[in-house]
Amino acid sequence: MTIAVCPGSYDPITNGHLDVIMRCSQLFSEVHVVVAANAAKQPMFTAEERVDFIKHVLEDAGCTNCKVTSTSGLICDYCREVGAPVIVKGLRQNGDYEAELGMALVNRKLAGVETLFLPADPILEHVSSSVVKDVARHNGDISEMVPAYIRKPLMEKLGTDQEA
Repeated sequence: MTIAVCPGSYDPITNGHLDVIMRCSQLFSEVHVVVAANAAKQPMFTAEERVDFIKHVLEDAGCTNCKVTSTSGLICDYCREVGAPVIVKGLRQNGDYEAELGMALVNRKLAGVETLFLPADPILEHVSSSVVKDVARHNGDISEMVPAYIRKPLMEKLGTDQEA
């Protein structure tokens, strides 16, 4: 059994994240979707809320080999704890590779964990949590950017009027 870890801030989970997780779940026996703390970001939702959102969305998608959790530590330490030899990250065209490559090299150096990069679905490569929040903040249509379950709590958090 090969365990893969899909880490991210998932604030909130987007259809792009979901696409990468679902594709990953077809490649590995078990996938740990890990809501990771990022000191450079101030999340809109708590880690517990994000874990709950992801669990619900993956259940709706019929994903049965994914476990969802959070960590405030290093992802490579989490991988070591659960016996995961690989981290899977989705890449968009906007410079993700440069940012992710450095982390991949550090994770390999610290824990011997490899990183697999999956290219984003071209239909979703423009979608990020930041873009979703910005569009939603201005009452734009995010229906094709996030799972339906996410829209209502996001709109409530932002205090916007868009229909869920």
